[in-house]
Amino acid sequence: MVDVSQHELVPEHTVLEDDALEEVLEEYDIDRTDLPKIQRKDPALPDEAEVGDVIKIVRDSRTTEQAIIYRLVVE
Repeated sequence: MVDVSQHELVPEHTVLEDDALEEVLEEYDIDRTDLPKIQRKDPALPDEAEVGDVIKIVRDSRTTEQAIIYRLVVE
């Protein structure tokens, strides 16, 4: 079976640690539930990701070198 998360076109997905998450939420003045959602069954998620975790996604960008996006894992 193919591991989609390791494909070269899938951006890096990592589970955000609690202290880093607090900094992000404070910087944007939002709650965890205000973040865009990503389903737990998404094949790009790391195996250790659980419902309620926040995922940091680092993508290539045309206008900047990298774009960082945060998603809340939902069922």
